[in-house]
Amino acid sequence: MAPGLVDLAVNVRRDPMPPWLSEPIVESLRSLAAYPDQGPARAAVAARHGRPVDEVLLTAGAAQGFVLLAQAFRGARRAVVVHPQFTEPEAALRNAGHEVTRVILPEATGFRLDPALVPDDADLVFIGNPTNPTSVLHPAATVAALARPGRVLVVDEAFADTTGETESLAARRDVPGLVVVRSLTKTWGLAGLRIGYLLGEPSVLGRLSTVQPLWAVSTPALAAALACADAVAVAAEREIAASLASDRAHLVAALRDLPGVVVAGDPASSFVLVRLAGADRVRLALREQGYAVRRGDTFPGLGTEWLRIAVRDTATTDAFVTAVALLITCPPPHPKEKQEA
Repeated sequence: MAPGLVDLAVNVRRDPMPPWLSEPIVESLRSLAAYPDQGPARAAVAARHGRPVDEVLLTAGAAQGFVLLAQAFRGARRAVVVHPQFTEPEAALRNAGHEVTRVILPEATGFRLDPALVPDDADLVFIGNPTNPTSVLHPAATVAALARPGRVLVVDEAFADTTGETESLAARRDVPGLVVVRSLTKTWGLAGLRIGYLLGEPSVLGRLSTVQPLWAVSTPALAAALACADAVAVAAEREIAASLASDRAHLVAALRDLPGVVVAGDPASSFVLVRLAGADRVRLALREQGYAVRRGDTFPGLGTEWLRIAVRDTATTDAFVTAVALLITCPPPHPKEKQEA
């Protein structure tokens, strides 16, 4: 990210850290001479989701969870990733030697999940809910319908707290083979601390723990996990999600008023996916005007006409949409044309 740009590309919230979170993290620095003790944080996460402690595996961010799953289940017959989707799960699978089958959800259905699209013989399935980059929130019952005997169903809920967790499977213990991946980095701005966790059956998590490095989660990250599992944190998440919903509705309405801009599906998270002609040129032109947005063509199932835009406060949204409107009215030249001129 170039300095000075308004960041509408990254989905990490950047508000000041509340004292109930910052103070335990700072205090944990006094204990760095000792090896990390996961016990209290693990118990707190389990209590938050109404699960036994052995159904929680703490990780160095959600990304480590994907790597553990890919490594531990190298013997899977058929690994499937439902796209458009965050690219790290597929990258982890391919790096572990899996041949990956892609299931592409169509734009015509609002990128909504149809369980029938996933092959019956898939024994390792990854899906996001809400999904990055589409911002679509699938009904919990629809996602749970993907479960099968002998199948590991991995649901990436890294952005679940942005939705109020209305369709979360984190507390579900009746879905066979379910592994829920959670992250604490988005809402609380902890991307640099690396903290997340997996929820699932003890037999599955035990298999994952055998490929996890010793002391994988640092003492400050454990302090953050403990704090974020508290009732105060959960209540704060709900308030943030409600405020986010209002800001998102403002952004979506403004974007839908622009000619030629199509908002994908029914956005439910902290970002919005849009399609417009010449999006690649618009993205580069926006950088010149001080805005960074996320290109869509790096996500399987999307192309250069897609952009992902983070939800921000209404004033930032209004200024951004005004810039986009001007670019639509006076389309920017292609970079090659500009260079030749």
